[in-house]
Amino acid sequence: MATPHGRSIGLRDVAARAGVSVKTVSNVVNGYAHVSPGMRLRVQAALDELEYRPNVSARHLRQGRTGLIALAVPELDFPYFAALANVVVHAAERRGWTVLIEQTSGDPDRERAVLAGIRSLRVDGIIFSPISQLDDELGRRTDPTPMVLLGERAVAAPVHHVSVDNIRAAQEATEHLLGLGAKRIATIGHEPHRRGTGTLRLQGYLEALRQAGITPNAALIAETDGYHREEGARAMRDLLSQGEPPDAVFAFNDLLALGALREAVDQGIRVPEELRIIGFDDIEECRFSCPRLSSVRPDLASLAETALDRITASLRDGLPEPDALESQVRHEVVARESTIGREPA
Repeated sequence: MATPHGRSIGLRDVAARAGVSVKTVSNVVNGYAHVSPGMRLRVQAALDELEYRPNVSARHLRQGRTGLIALAVPELDFPYFAALANVVVHAAERRGWTVLIEQTSGDPDRERAVLAGIRSLRVDGIIFSPISQLDDELGRRTDPTPMVLLGERAVAAPVHHVSVDNIRAAQEATEHLLGLGAKRIATIGHEPHRRGTGTLRLQGYLEALRQAGITPNAALIAETDGYHREEGARAMRDLLSQGEPPDAVFAFNDLLALGALREAVDQGIRVPEELRIIGFDDIEECRFSCPRLSSVRPDLASLAETALDRITASLRDGLPEPDALESQVRHEVVARESTIGREPA
């Protein structure tokens, strides 16, 4: 709404309508706690009546900020990263930030450029999901822009880190299969020359087997060169060609699992009667595959909120002590038809 003179509604207009000081209106708009409930309701009524909209850009400028946050991810055509970008954008909007998205394609040079700063743009913070080995670069990072790493930290560095407990999550996925009676559980997604998420998920898988008294079989650990559907299908073909094929598969992401599922069905394998399959990430496609795919669901909303909280805190207070830089978000195993079958009508 605008005033009769055509200018935008400001704090002074709201203060005049509510009969309070401009400072009180500012306190309510900025969410300060030391305003009485009655006064807050009075000011809020004036804000609503006048349809006041804060000038976020001006606020950022007064604080010496741009109002821009960068999100750097490997591939936007990965459903997981598309979903992550969606929740980050919406969470940032609620805080008055605009998100710039940088796709690195997993290229080491482009990921190093993110560490050095998002091109020539000035941003208030960076949320970064790297897949390259950037140990030295992280340790030497000099760019003062607050950064939050998503995924696995390869080296101690002065940046926040938010992740899922991949070891525990993978262990629970494998335990789900064990609990259904599986004995020859294969895993798809091991990348022996890359440290990170896959290494931790393999560790969780092996721990679940150890606790179940099962000796790991190297023939059941299928290596891949990526996490795409075709890699999952190829790995599944190799596993099914063995003299004694697996009776269950834990794939390190849902695209691998969906590729494996397609290959198994094409070979006439009944899922889950003859082969149980579970993935990781719980992308939307899991609910529409046939059969519907079981998966590990990370709390993406919490991941986004926590990352933005850490950037906000860094802008306000600087970095905390090193032991306060690590955060983990919740996860859960979502059982569907690919492991437990179709529920009776």
